[in-house]
Amino acid sequence: MVLSTSTVSSPPIPTGGGGRRQPPRALSIPVRSSRRRHSLSASGDPDRSGVPVPASRDPISLPRPLTSADLMEPSGDGLKVAYQGCPGAYSEAAAKKAYPSCHTVPCEYFETAFQAVEGCLADRAVLPLENSLGGSIHRNYDLLLRHRLHIVGEVRLAVRHCLLANQGVKIENLRSAMSHPQALAQCEQTLTKLGIEHREAVDDTAGAAKLIAEQKLQDTAAVASSLAAELYGLDILAENIQVQAIQLLAQDDTDNVTRFMMLAREPIIPRTDKPFKTSIVFSLEEGPGQLFKALAVFALRKINLTKMESRPHKKRPLRIADDNCSAPLKHFDYLFYVDLEASMADPNAQNALGNLKEFATFLRVLGSYPTDGPSHLKVGNREDLCIGLVPGRGAKWIQPVESPGGEKQCPWPLAESKREHSDSASQGYRI
Repeated sequence: MVLSTSTVSSPPIPTGGGGRRQPPRALSIPVRSSRRRHSLSASGDPDRSGVPVPASRDPISLPRPLTSADLMEPSGDGLKVAYQGCPGAYSEAAAKKAYPSCHTVPCEYFETAFQAVEGCLADRAVLPLENSLGGSIHRNYDLLLRHRLHIVGEVRLAVRHCLLANQGVKIENLRSAMSHPQALAQCEQTLTKLGIEHREAVDDTAGAAKLIAEQKLQDTAAVASSLAAELYGLDILAENIQVQAIQLLAQDDTDNVTRFMMLAREPIIPRTDKPFKTSIVFSLEEGPGQLFKALAVFALRKINLTKMESRPHKKRPLRIADDNCSAPLKHFDYLFYVDLEASMADPNAQNALGNLKEFATFLRVLGSYPTDGPSHLKVGNREDLCIGLVPGRGAKWIQPVESPGGEKQCPWPLAESKREHSDSASQGYRI
């Protein structure tokens, strides 16, 4: 589905339905009046040429022009934020975390969200970039290069999958599970242990919940968020099912976190008074040591790199190289996406990119934006939650209680035999 950027009415952005709250089915963009305003000179008379005459000619006293970023509140008041998926998707939760007072706009595809911002049908887009278990979302890396939007922020969201079904359906009645492919892969072992054999992949987790509710399926469950259960009137049969409570997996496998990027038509003004991150993409000539040389421009200036991703260059997908063989070899041309722990307002970062530009065949800054560090991330850790057998509900993540001696302990601990297989550093299953 292609979104036209030349019109402002009836955009083909799916709104989803069947929930308790209905998003708008169309966006309307107010058209500003083009009335002619008479400018006044310093004496109060209109200028005959029609050109405004400033009261002061001193350039220092003149304010800089406002941008749309200056007019937006940090809470997102009045913002329309596009995301991919149906209402109740994790991307919507990320949009609400990034802009708590925003109006969310569901989009069918990732590219639709890009086009919605470019066409002024939305002010921002919040889209996933990588997941701690599933890795990078390569489609969005490709779209970043295809479109001219800027990364203006990032937000991390802890993903907690739930098993959802229609009211009255029990786990033993289930034969199939429906969700996004990554969600199904993350919960594979749990679903198998519950006896759910078949898998059905759909575009997003909330879309699976919506489909099950609309078709009133009795033998199929959705892997989605608790918000999706609330919106579509489904029962939560199991919570945090990506966590293998019975098998007691390591902590690295229990933290399921997705990093989302916040996109806008205009970049924000970088600063140096708070932690910033800068995302770039570049390509290099073929040859030994070229990538080493590129990374050295940051290492020599003590700029830390937090992520590096390579993608084939779609405009130059193959290069023919003659290595004295009977037939020439074909090699890929690559683009390198890199995240730096630096602000574009820092002269050190500017010098590094200036050095890189001297020998890179292509270089583009995707955005310089505040870092969403660990202090902003609310994820269950070994000090917050414990695993216990809740009567009638099975193994779950639960809040520990304080014992008479003042120590936190699990109210319904697992059987002692399970403790023999746990990590000795888990401190009694506190996660």
